[in-house]
Amino acid sequence: MVNTNYLLTSESVSEGHPDKMADQISDGVLDALLAQDPMSRVACETSVTTGLVLVFGEITTNADVDIRGIVRDTIRKIGYDDPSYGFDCDGCSVLIALDEQSTDISAGVTEALEVRGEDSADEVGAGDQGMMIGYAANETPTFMPLPIALAHQLTKRLTDVRRNNTISYLRPDTKSQVTIEYTEDHKPVRVDTIVISAQHDPEATNEQIAADIQQHVIREVVPADLLDADTKYYINPSGRFVIGGPVGDAGLTGRKIIVDTYGGSARHGGGAFSGKDPTKVDRSAAYAARWVAKNLVAAGLAERAEVQLSYAIGVSTPISIQVDTKGTGNKPESELVELVKANFDLRPQAIIDHFNLRRPIYQQTAAYGHFGRDDLDLPWEKLDRVEALKA
Repeated sequence: MVNTNYLLTSESVSEGHPDKMADQISDGVLDALLAQDPMSRVACETSVTTGLVLVFGEITTNADVDIRGIVRDTIRKIGYDDPSYGFDCDGCSVLIALDEQSTDISAGVTEALEVRGEDSADEVGAGDQGMMIGYAANETPTFMPLPIALAHQLTKRLTDVRRNNTISYLRPDTKSQVTIEYTEDHKPVRVDTIVISAQHDPEATNEQIAADIQQHVIREVVPADLLDADTKYYINPSGRFVIGGPVGDAGLTGRKIIVDTYGGSARHGGGAFSGKDPTKVDRSAAYAARWVAKNLVAAGLAERAEVQLSYAIGVSTPISIQVDTKGTGNKPESELVELVKANFDLRPQAIIDHFNLRRPIYQQTAAYGHFGRDDLDLPWEKLDRVEALKA
């Protein structure tokens, strides 16, 4: 008999990974600006490399914040506070190259090209064109795909055991990767492979690292019934991992978009999140699409749902809405689209208002995923449309 099971892999990277450092710095700047001026328009990018942090992009704001201080505080909280790591919060140079937002873009966002009536949400257009994807599946309590859920939990646990000195020799830069075996009807049945790469002090041995991570990380995170005698473990498979963070690789905002979302279980529209204020539909509409998908699945209308929203710059209403249930829906997808239109207001200003997005909530999402975060109170994770959809 032919085995029709298949494997699906997702990865996560910790807050000390150079790309994630850049995301957290960009969102730290965004949060500081929104705290003083909620109407700030922000497109803040960050690049990090050996001895250097470059903050650049376009910002329009009445706020006055200490960007260099934000950069250094963020790096310090991540854990790069020791010059022996080759990169530290006090010794790195910080360069700032920020300009104002294009007046052409600003005009389209401030007053939509199509103003149809009294509703003020019609008067705010999308900050750019593009398509955004939201996804949910009923295979975990958080309605996230199991591979990315476990990968995030592993990197978060690696950070926790570093901070509380359970594994005192760990350094901030870590990565995880989880491969799940699924049945033909898309049910996860076991963990096939776990890969963990953890930056460490020079004196730690490979044997010690493998034993400690098995005991204090993997066994604490991965349910025992998903592990079996055939599960494969690769812990620091390259051997020594002392040089990491910005010394090992340059980092850039927005370069871990699949880590930020669904780990490859769903498509991605292409836009990154961090450093962007909520008028950028790359961010706010992706959050809204997750909200829609999660409520559809939680309402029992599908086992899996991928929602695509598309926008045009300066236009307030979505150009298109698509729902793809991967064959698991109990209604035609055309009917589900009509349900979405009837129960979710997906104009950019309506999304901003419903989620209260003009507040400093973003840096906390810049590591360990923007979705399925049961450790955070994120408005796009609320199941506040389930009863209406059931009705």
